[in-house]
Amino acid sequence: MTTPTIDVGGDDVAVPRPEVVPPEVDGTDVDEVAIVNALRGVIDPELGDNVVDLGMVKRLERGADDAMHITIALTTAGCPLRAQLMRDAKARVGSLPGIDVVKIHFGEMTAAERKNVMTQARWKARDNALDTDIPATARILAISSGKGGVGKSSVTANLAVLLAHRGYTVGVLDADVGGFSMPQLLGIVGEIEGERAGEGKTVMKPVVRPIGDGVLHVVSMGSIAGSNENEAIMWRGMMLNRAVQHFLEDVQWGDLDYLLIDMPPGTSDIQMGLARMLPRTDVVIVTTPAKAAQQVAARAADMARKGFLRVAGVIENMGPTTLPDGTVVATFGSGGGQQLAHDIGVPLLGSIPLDGAVAAGGDSGLPVALDQPDNAASIVYRRLADVIVDDVAPPVAIAECSLRGALTRAGADIEGARERAQAR
Repeated sequence: MTTPTIDVGGDDVAVPRPEVVPPEVDGTDVDEVAIVNALRGVIDPELGDNVVDLGMVKRLERGADDAMHITIALTTAGCPLRAQLMRDAKARVGSLPGIDVVKIHFGEMTAAERKNVMTQARWKARDNALDTDIPATARILAISSGKGGVGKSSVTANLAVLLAHRGYTVGVLDADVGGFSMPQLLGIVGEIEGERAGEGKTVMKPVVRPIGDGVLHVVSMGSIAGSNENEAIMWRGMMLNRAVQHFLEDVQWGDLDYLLIDMPPGTSDIQMGLARMLPRTDVVIVTTPAKAAQQVAARAADMARKGFLRVAGVIENMGPTTLPDGTVVATFGSGGGQQLAHDIGVPLLGSIPLDGAVAAGGDSGLPVALDQPDNAASIVYRRLADVIVDDVAPPVAIAECSLRGALTRAGADIEGARERAQAR
């Protein structure tokens, strides 16, 4: 068996992949498997790998205060990324059942541990390390629902344009392959283009739409040449999952700040595949106030957690509407979103009132959040965008710790490896 080698800028050097020492565990009621899997979604954005596989997680302990204590070793004690890592670790582990309080403790790696992480990072930087073009710094939100017809796609479209309007580069993946709607909702008229990027390899380029100071990068089955919006796509589950995998692996997404994924309704192969392909995804559940919608939405949240994805919150759509005379009309009931959020233990991010302007905006390809900024639904959408940027998924600010510089000085061609992987 040939020992794998890594390119460190000169001659190939045979370096075995280092083993990661599992964390110490103190306490019989610590679900090590669940916690470690949750922490795999915590990415060091500088190195493009998760804190578990980098060997940064050192200790798990259920303290006398009943809090879950997690010790993470940093390459340097003053690493500017520590606040980002703390926030992500708390959010992901805190979403697990039975864990109400998470406390993160930071230590500093020994010289031997830093050497081990450097080797891990070099492995990550080799030619075939990157499976997708999605940057490690991109925040990924899967907008999900238990059932169809709750307005999940309109929520995705309106949040996407608001984030782009703020100056962010926002990817939109229409993962509802059989029921795609993003081209219509976002007013996308172009088609996805293919481009040869190496021998036997063709990559797809998203349809680009500038919005305010930012831009949307949209990938949808409805933007592929030859697709017919009026014809059914007769594919089985695994074929649909494979299509989404192609959209993730074979698309030149560019330098994204956010990737919003419009998920198909329910709990199917695509949901299971997403947990495997993008374990750092955060899930936002969309429901209507109706009890039937709540029940199936709870199943969607349960499936996300079984795939070790963090459920970040609930959005109630088609909620009560206040008429000009002050009368409140609750066409689909009220309080359902708050009840679902309570039942699954996550925050209610917002309640969007039922408004015909939302549907009209989708028909015209002009999302209401931009086209009618004073509309009641638009105001709630802007608050939701604030919550996402400020709390749920703050944009990652890259700050360099000493390790990346050390890797560069050691000759690891990190950016070159990324470019070669993208070219494939």
